[in-house]
Amino acid sequence: MTDETATRADGVPGGLAGIRDAVSVRLPAASAYLSVLRTATAGLAARLDFTLDEIEDLRIAVDEACAMLLGHAVPGTDLIAEFELTGQEMIVRVQVSTVGQAEPKRDDFAWMVLTALADEVDAETGTPDRMAIVLRKRRGAARLS
Repeated sequence: MTDETATRADGVPGGLAGIRDAVSVRLPAASAYLSVLRTATAGLAARLDFTLDEIEDLRIAVDEACAMLLGHAVPGTDLIAEFELTGQEMIVRVQVSTVGQAEPKRDDFAWMVLTALADEVDAETGTPDRMAIVLRKRRGAARLS
């Protein structure tokens, strides 16, 4: 597993408002390693002072996104998770190498779960041999029930 962290000042004075971190985690594209990613997700969200419910929602969303991607991953390749943290939000981009399919299904139950747990969900489809899902979660954002 590779864990790279870069911190950049964004000019906002004081506390967490000035935090802007980028963290990348590379794991084998196998479900046995998802617990490591769930733990990393929770730790990073806690660093931004997310509530326990927000942390759990994000952990479940990242797990669900990875489960969707692993079904399309080329065996023996890596799953890459990139986290971008600011004072108020976390953006998580998870991706795998694929053959032939570049976009997850947006009309199934798993996608509905993602949209219920994260504030924004999207799929990146720029490359035919990569599949990526991007989640955005804001601290304190009110969700519609």
